[in-house]
Amino acid sequence: MDAYQSLENGGRELTQLRSNFERGTTRWAVRRAQWIAMGIPESDFEKPKVAVVNSSSSLSVCYSHLDQVSRIVQEGVREAGGLPFEIRTAAPSDFITSGGLKARYLLPSRDLVVNDIEVMVEGACLDGMVLLSSCDKTTPAHLMAAARLNIPSIIVVGGYQLGGHCGGREVDIEEVYKAVGTVATGAMPISLLEDWTRVAIQGPGVCAGLATANSMHILAEALGMALSGSAPVRASSPKMLAYAHEAGRRVVGLVERNVLPSAILTPAAFRNAATVAVALGASVNVVRHLAATASEAELALNVTDLIEELGSRISQICRIRPNGPDRIEDLEHAGGARGVLQQLREQLVLDAFTVDERSIGDITNEAQPVDARIIRSLHQPFAGRPGLTVFRGNLAPDGAIVKLSAIAADLSIFRGAARVFEDEDEAIRELGHGRIHSGTVVILRMMGPLGGPGTVFACSFMAALAGAGLANAVAVVTDGELSGLNRGITIGQVMPEAAAGGPLAIVADGDTIQIDLERHTVNLDLPQETIKARLAGWTRPARPAKHGWLTIYSQVVGPIQKGAVLGRTESP
Repeated sequence: MDAYQSLENGGRELTQLRSNFERGTTRWAVRRAQWIAMGIPESDFEKPKVAVVNSSSSLSVCYSHLDQVSRIVQEGVREAGGLPFEIRTAAPSDFITSGGLKARYLLPSRDLVVNDIEVMVEGACLDGMVLLSSCDKTTPAHLMAAARLNIPSIIVVGGYQLGGHCGGREVDIEEVYKAVGTVATGAMPISLLEDWTRVAIQGPGVCAGLATANSMHILAEALGMALSGSAPVRASSPKMLAYAHEAGRRVVGLVERNVLPSAILTPAAFRNAATVAVALGASVNVVRHLAATASEAELALNVTDLIEELGSRISQICRIRPNGPDRIEDLEHAGGARGVLQQLREQLVLDAFTVDERSIGDITNEAQPVDARIIRSLHQPFAGRPGLTVFRGNLAPDGAIVKLSAIAADLSIFRGAARVFEDEDEAIRELGHGRIHSGTVVILRMMGPLGGPGTVFACSFMAALAGAGLANAVAVVTDGELSGLNRGITIGQVMPEAAAGGPLAIVADGDTIQIDLERHTVNLDLPQETIKARLAGWTRPARPAKHGWLTIYSQVVGPIQKGAVLGRTESP
């Protein structure tokens, strides 16, 4: 069958599986022949068929443990009466796949994974999915695929890595990341950085801290698409593996009862996820990923406006690195995403449904221990401002995303002269030569989805600034790719991007820019008539045409304001 049809059997609603083809048809016959040859018992052929979407890869520690997780999920599926099939996809890692073409492959890899899943799962007419989500782009890709395919699906959180120690101090990937700037300025020998790289990662999983991966793991649970209590979690821990097994069991029940993502990924769910993002000070990248998921779910929802609205009344309730001293493992032990949801209960839409087949209200109504030293209530926040919010102004008429939680609280206004770069490496070289000074506003542009094409890393420059001790003395305004590990005065995801004719395109060296951290504005100090005249005379720089995925991506990618989803929205 091509669609689910509800049936009644002894008072229990079941579904007729779309994977069970009509006996005697071509696709029934050839599938039987294939599966018999593979050793699958004929008694399994009528069972719910579940895709276990695995992005295992030996290129990156983020994915190195997922084969074990996949086996455990498959065991859970079989125990519950389903038939699992492992599906492999691309495995983009922000610290590995960023090596080529200034990380231009990273955001396009998200949508490549979505389409990879569609091809394999829709092509085979499978009945459900368990998606093993690890590094930054996989969780949003999996959420987008679940929304697009709209078959019963559960996200399994891949978990975080632990850091180590060197010379009596804690060292993790964030410290390594920042140290590049310290080495570039001559304040740290490269031999010490080499020592740090030997101990910074202890075990598999994603970057420690509230970077994009852990942020998206938490938001998957806040959206209701991951089992309650499963995020964040240490990779390969007994707890993580137990949740993976349970996800395999649960998805079979979702298939039997026809519980679809469209019943979970509702406007209420996105509001809850955005509330969590604002209160935590999640990665700036979650805004584009939530927008992309909402687009795939075909919701008329402006996520940027939603973040802006919530930022006017939600304050920061956690201080997880890089936003403060607490570690991601502290957040897990303090109550995790479930604890955050409990502390935010009064601001949530409580009837939002989840893959637990319970509402957020039911889940948060349970008495769970929450360590208020790590996860505070809204009535006693760590800061009287949101952790994540939206800035607007004549440089960002459609908004820009700012992680206020990563900016020194005593800063209110930053005003300085612009230094414009369209190449991050050049900016890092200038920093290393001591030619970027306190009080400068660095513009990193032509780095958005259209301009790259594919977003270009701007986050390495931010990390270098932090390592050079200038994170709160130099501001950065960019349409490029940032990391959730970045800290400092960063105005990110400027919309429209420069390549789409946004005002960022016409900023010149020496122009004065003012950033108001209290009023949430970013403005070019020029008359509007001058800005309009510069824009009227601007043309997009020509790029040499090349074959390959990035060229295809540039032809079909939509605007970043709507998540940069392929083919869903009009390109600028």
